[in-house]
Amino acid sequence: MDNIKWLKNKKTNTNCRALRLMETNEVKKAHALHKSFSEYNETPLVSLDSLASELGLGKIFVKDESKRFGLNAFKVLGGSYAIAKFLAQKMGKESLTFGELMESKDKLGEISFYTATDGNHGRGVAWAARVLGHKAYVYMPDGATVSRRDNIRAEGAVCEIIEGANYDECVRLAAAEAEKSDGVIVQDTAWDGYEEIPGHIMQGYGTMALEAVMQLEELGEFPTHIFIQAGVGSLAAAVLGFFKNYAPNNCPITVIVEPHAADCLYKSAQSGKIEFVTGSLDTIMAGLSCGEPNPVAWELLSAHAAFFSSCPDSVATKGMRMFASPLGNDEKVVSGESGAVGLGLLAQIMRDNGLKEFREALGLDSRSRVLLFSSEGATDAGRYLEIVGG
Repeated sequence: MDNIKWLKNKKTNTNCRALRLMETNEVKKAHALHKSFSEYNETPLVSLDSLASELGLGKIFVKDESKRFGLNAFKVLGGSYAIAKFLAQKMGKESLTFGELMESKDKLGEISFYTATDGNHGRGVAWAARVLGHKAYVYMPDGATVSRRDNIRAEGAVCEIIEGANYDECVRLAAAEAEKSDGVIVQDTAWDGYEEIPGHIMQGYGTMALEAVMQLEELGEFPTHIFIQAGVGSLAAAVLGFFKNYAPNNCPITVIVEPHAADCLYKSAQSGKIEFVTGSLDTIMAGLSCGEPNPVAWELLSAHAAFFSSCPDSVATKGMRMFASPLGNDEKVVSGESGAVGLGLLAQIMRDNGLKEFREALGLDSRSRVLLFSSEGATDAGRYLEIVGG
């Protein structure tokens, strides 16, 4: 269980329907909505030049999502866009600005939004529901930290940790409660008959990728490689789908990164069909502790991801410490467990001769320009300090 597992994706599908979700014009619509929020600011793109040199790479760029909307994670991009699209459609519009969305409660009455979360997604849904005048009900799996629950409650949501339930069981609970109460389920995974809102969530995540491209182009750069972490796969598919649409003939080599305890996409890539991981899904990477892939995301990832990998928790802690103790003039990045695993894996690939075959398969060398997404900051401050120290 301590070894890094990886495989090259041999499946391709030139007729991937899910790819159309992430067309550039669709992502620009989500970006426009996010820009209409008063809290909007483009998150930083950090260049770790000293670390890149030490690892034998050309460049390492990190999108720092700890500064997103004051919520310490990227997830709010998906939940807010999905809720905005739902409200706009209920009001007979294709899209609305933040100011117009503020009128939704007066016109539609209070709407209850339901979701399951390991922390960041639920907080984003709760925030969007609160600022737009609606209500959120959030369910968290057994083992979720009280601090993450309290962060969600601080946004005005009803939030409970469900004893004995893993993440996927909480998703089913949220869906059942939404149906029972005539509420709306806002989940970043899909199932038969439930695909529209997860698609909008993925498009919302695209804002982060679009920002990264604009920032890179200002520097005259474009990545050769992307390392992107995955739970159900919606974030990974959103990022890869955006880049595949934006640069179809120059799409970066993309590595999907998961924890051993919840590597449902890695196992799906091994077998060539969707596979579930069951049980406690016990990993410190709480945001990636998901055992059932989003089938829409899987369609895109199975068609276009270059590599799939599965990592022990030690890879995430390595990444956190590297971000927290930068080399030379590199900027410090506060990155949580789920946000840092990509850097930890990249460093181990470059330093460990036992991973030479993986390094060579990726073509990583001094010409490589690697893009990482630090998807969360210290969303569990106590655990963060335990791992990186004061």
